[in-house]
Amino acid sequence: MTSTPRTDPLQGVPAHRVPVVGDPAPSPVGRIRLAGFVLFTALGADAWQSLLGWPAFIVLVTALSVASGVVLVRTVRARAVPWMRYSKPLAALLVLSAASIAWSQYTGATALGATAELMTAVAGVFVAITLSWFEILRALGTALRWLLGLSIVFELFTALFVQGDLRALWLFSGGRGVPDDYQWSTSSLLVGGPIQGIVGNRNLLAFLVLLALIVFAIEWVEKTRRPVSSAVWIALALLEHGLTRSATVLMATIAVGFVLVVALLIRRVPIQRRLIVYPFGIAGVLILAVLSIRLADAFFPLIGRSDNLTGRLAIWDTVIDLAWQHPWGGWGWISYWAPWVEPFKNLIVQDGTVYLQAHNAWIDIFLQLGVVGLFVFGCLIAATTVRSWWMAVDPPPPVVGAPTPFQAISLLPLLLLTALVIQSLTESRLLIEGNFLLLVLLATKVKLDPLPLGPSPRALR
Repeated sequence: MTSTPRTDPLQGVPAHRVPVVGDPAPSPVGRIRLAGFVLFTALGADAWQSLLGWPAFIVLVTALSVASGVVLVRTVRARAVPWMRYSKPLAALLVLSAASIAWSQYTGATALGATAELMTAVAGVFVAITLSWFEILRALGTALRWLLGLSIVFELFTALFVQGDLRALWLFSGGRGVPDDYQWSTSSLLVGGPIQGIVGNRNLLAFLVLLALIVFAIEWVEKTRRPVSSAVWIALALLEHGLTRSATVLMATIAVGFVLVVALLIRRVPIQRRLIVYPFGIAGVLILAVLSIRLADAFFPLIGRSDNLTGRLAIWDTVIDLAWQHPWGGWGWISYWAPWVEPFKNLIVQDGTVYLQAHNAWIDIFLQLGVVGLFVFGCLIAATTVRSWWMAVDPPPPVVGAPTPFQAISLLPLLLLTALVIQSLTESRLLIEGNFLLLVLLATKVKLDPLPLGPSPRALR
């Protein structure tokens, strides 16, 4: 299917002369299914780890990475996308992570971490290059429906038949047994939660629910699913959101809603007047952040959480002090903290639980890659944010001289990225597994195909 020629804002030439990823023809069903399973596996990694254990999980991830890489190589050869159209900050982050082996304080662990990061990046680039935006929406929606559906079924099963704590079938704990914080399920569904789902953590499940609400709402507006089906899944997502009782994700949900409102308002403002409006949006974000911090003391205890973000402030202080010992290049890339190497062995222990992350992606980057890594990571987030914002608010190019209406799917990158960045302030998940895959996907896709998007496929299901 060929589209009407349009101007590419990155290259300044007609877009029909530039390969627009996913635009010429729909991807085969097999690619969408592979992408959906890749997303399901990455976003639900903790479920696989609890069910199969790390050895089997590593085999599964390796197989999916190889399959993704094979399809990716074939696609790149066929479409000959210029290298200049890939995300340079993303490439710089991957190179820096691998290069840190040279100065790492734990060379073997850095090699493992860099390999895992590269495998995740390959999977993310595969999804971005081989699928169009609507196909990404479909694959992501399928993965999230399976994750949310299996989570509620799992919690119902444990509530009815286990009626108590259910430990993971396999968990690497160094022979210490399963800490209280790592119960797979507490069988709390029928008493109103908090539930943890198949991922075994209320904050992780709540974040998946937030991603699902974004995706399901866009599917509803774009009519890529039947209205009744969309309504049922949105209702289930809202139910699970409430049952998780996750304070941090509730704040992220409010932030995503605020960004959505600002983007919709900006769409109505002529481009030449937007510089007047932007300061009010920035002020709103700052006010929201200040209120969140000031109200935390009063709000968090109401939903059973401590007023210091569940011990995160103490974790941050410890990690920052450690990071200043190697401020420029960091201690070396590691992604997950390896509990068998120094300085991570028993670095953070709270209530008998050994923590393997800084609970803040930015502090973790500072620890692992220093100021240089923090700058590169900041450039990656900034570049992806700017391109996502342009895609969300800039008017689509006219077709045959007629104005083209905005499409809901053009908001997808901005809203997903907002959720990822907000969560990165209280979790380090943005650096690993499904969240890093989504970041790679978005950074790659908004650079390659930043223009809205053509007619929505009305394949109602």
